[in-house]
Amino acid sequence: MRQWLIDKRGNLSQEFVAAESGISRGAYSNIENGKRDPSVTVAKNIGKVLGFDWTIFFEDKCFETAHYQPAASNS
Repeated sequence: MRQWLIDKRGNLSQEFVAAESGISRGAYSNIENGKRDPSVTVAKNIGKVLGFDWTIFFEDKCFETAHYQPAASNS
């Protein structure tokens, strides 16, 4: 569950936030309950409606990766 998102929604209904974000209430409910992750577009829309930085949806999913660099050729 994304309690922070419920807190951000405050007294607004899920139906209102969903409609303003361009998604169904069921889809919004799944995002709020942590059953689904929003697309970047939907995250931006929800952030705009509720007045927060949309990247918060993805902060705990980010990680650093090493880039593969092939060995130099001896040709």
